[in-house]
Amino acid sequence: MPASAADSTNERESGSPASSNTDAHILIVDDDGQLRQLVAKFLRGQGYKVTGVRDGREMNDTLKLVIYDLIILDVMLPGPSGLDLCRELRKTSSTPIMMLTAKGDETDRVVGLEMGADDYLPKPFSTRELLARVRALLRRAAISPNLVKPLSGGAYQFENWVLDTRKRELANPDGVVIDLSTGEYDMLLAFVESPQRVLTREQLLDLSRNRVATGFDRSIDVQISRLRRKLESEDESAMIKTVRGTGYMFVPTVKRL
Repeated sequence: MPASAADSTNERESGSPASSNTDAHILIVDDDGQLRQLVAKFLRGQGYKVTGVRDGREMNDTLKLVIYDLIILDVMLPGPSGLDLCRELRKTSSTPIMMLTAKGDETDRVVGLEMGADDYLPKPFSTRELLARVRALLRRAAISPNLVKPLSGGAYQFENWVLDTRKRELANPDGVVIDLSTGEYDMLLAFVESPQRVLTREQLLDLSRNRVATGFDRSIDVQISRLRRKLESEDESAMIKTVRGTGYMFVPTVKRL
């Protein structure tokens, strides 16, 4: 059995009995074998199923066989970087992605968020913070067993766009479904639930059930920038207005369908 396959198999089979408490399956992509196995062991002890791989090739191989609920992706990998892999994943998948970055490297964090990552975690990190972020991402993806469900059923319409909360889908005025990451969907839902109201960054973090706040306010700005690119064209007025020194406001009138 190849080393990579043995690594993944051993990590799955060595899980604690607590792993039966949840269906969430986490994929760790990191070429540091010791770190990968330590993180996998810890998360299994918290009740999650975990598979570990070393690089993008192994990641793509396992993604052909298994659907994962969360991907923990290191930025520095042999071959394609974690940033490159994140960008490729976002073309076809909305699976939550947590990037592992070098401590204090803000550039990687910003670029990762712009490429579709939902959260970042600088190395070295504590297991307590890792678990808090994992739980937050899984709650946002509506797969945590303790999830507080969003409003049941229904959809929101604004400027002939429709956000369907049952399917977690956004359709443009032509009926074309626009791909949104988990973070983008939750951010947009927070806006349509509070239209024409100024929301601070802190309120957006709370209302969107966003990642654990760390004081890195630019994460909100990056999410807003990504949403704007998907919602607005050059000949359209801004749907998301920046309120200088305060936060943001969703301008359109919103109707509940």
